[in-house]
Amino acid sequence: MDPQDTSARRGALVLAGGRSTRFGERDKVLAALAGVPMVRRVAERLAGLDELVVSCRADQTTAIERALSGMEFHCVADPDPDCGPLVGVRTGLRALDTDYAAVVAADMPFVDPEFVSSLFTRAAGHDAAVPRHEGWLQPTQAIYRTDATADACAAALSRGERELRAALDALDHVVVTESEIREHADPRTFTNLNTRREFAAAERVLGTGDCS
Repeated sequence: MDPQDTSARRGALVLAGGRSTRFGERDKVLAALAGVPMVRRVAERLAGLDELVVSCRADQTTAIERALSGMEFHCVADPDPDCGPLVGVRTGLRALDTDYAAVVAADMPFVDPEFVSSLFTRAAGHDAAVPRHEGWLQPTQAIYRTDATADACAAALSRGERELRAALDALDHVVVTESEIREHADPRTFTNLNTRREFAAAERVLGTGDCS
């Protein structure tokens, strides 16, 4: 189904199950970023879509449900935690009842909703639209055809793969160029927070109000 078709359902999958080893003992996606849990900041930027799923570890479920209190969403626990993003994407996409889905990492609090909308348009007629930023593909801020991608992730896992790129290689995908990114996205959209220093810098940006 063409994602530009008004009958196409658009969902969002927030990937929250990774271990935040560089952040310290706390779970970074649950840490308050300028007073708001980071996972909630990401979820709120995707809340205009038809359905929202958060993929996480079983031991995160209660805390994430508390962090997203009042929002319409559901959590799905990774059956094989600590096995990389392929598991989270496969499990999360299979929990969505949508034709296409935006997959976004929970440590990208500045994800640009307008850019996500443009990615849905670029995915038209394809299985995925994936940006290439500063020379690197960004598969955890991208659009995927839900069923085809879940199947590709399952096939990659059966081969012992752990990287999301292994599933992407099996999909008919378009690469969104740097010039397209500059045209449609806030330059901070790909900022991901891994350390407390990066977290503090993001809080300063949010504190100045210099953030849409």
